Amino acid sequence: MTQLTHLDSDGRARMVDVGGKPETDREAVARGRFLTTPEVIRLVAADDLPKADVLATARIAGIGGAKRTSELIPLCHPLPLNSVRVDFELDPEAGAIDIEVVARTRGRTGVEMEALTAVAVAGLTLHDMVKAVDPAATLTDIRLVAKSGGKRGEWRRDGEAADAPGAPASTAPAATAPAAAPPAATAPAIVLVASTRAAAGVSEDTTGPAISAWLAERRLPADVRVVADADVDAALRQAVAERPRVVITTGGTGVSPTDRTPEATAALLDRQLPGVAEALRARGAAATPLAALSRGVVGVAGSTLVVNLPGSRGGVSDGLAVLDDLLPHLLDQLRGGDHG
Repeated sequence: MTQLTHLDSDGRARMVDVGGKPETDREAVARGRFLTTPEVIRLVAADDLPKADVLATARIAGIGGAKRTSELIPLCHPLPLNSVRVDFELDPEAGAIDIEVVARTRGRTGVEMEALTAVAVAGLTLHDMVKAVDPAATLTDIRLVAKSGGKRGEWRRDGEAADAPGAPASTAPAATAPAAAPPAATAPAIVLVASTRAAAGVSEDTTGPAISAWLAERRLPADVRVVADADVDAALRQAVAERPRVVITTGGTGVSPTDRTPEATAALLDRQLPGVAEALRARGAAATPLAALSRGVVGVAGSTLVVNLPGSRGGVSDGLAVLDDLLPHLLDQLRGGDHG
């Protein structure tokens, strides 16, 4: 029993003294599953339940739960949270909502309990929101998926198909991303994934669905297209020709011989936005010095905003955090809005 850090030599509960530990960047990913019925999932998606804004309410509750973890779990240390992301994926066929939380801090102890508490509180809030139509709904499978930082470094649950720490979780069902020629129909947004391995089916891309989900939250449904690095030029030309409001690329921004996304993008731009590109690099550099190697560009082709993001989940997460503040204003400007 004395091997447990929360017990003293007599086997009594104690709060661990972390004062001598170094401060490091820490992150935790936790998940849970809320089981209800396909009809309830349809009502949630249509915002047609007696209690409206189901997912938004559960998200806010989850974030609030993470902030108050030390008040709920007796031996947890209060942590200054850098961020808490609470994301949902609707599974209509299974009648389920998958919950994923990514919590980050810089501190002397881990942020796992904050992530797990956020999942639990978000799930309980989902139950409160739907219990009028399905009192039998169940919150299950709450578990830690991955963590990073501290003396033990990275840990991942065996057999869990999880995103790496640092990744923004998907808030919508992952889009199917064919490697074939893009469809002719125009979408408000297009996500272009430059990955030879993903296009060949050797590896599974997770950046495209994450960007698509982020865009969907902003009412910009997106087509996700996966192409080999060698086909980026043609795929970008096709995407811009469809005149969507925004094209976001991921991958191909580094310095390897096959990384050609910036060159293909620059050739199509009428005006570059170097300030945005530098903001993206600066945000990434705060997490890793390797962000300085990104050559991504941002600019306008006709009335379409084109943004290059790195191919890593962390790079995409950092890039979307920058675009959170800029995208609405950029799109408004492209539609002729004022500078207010």
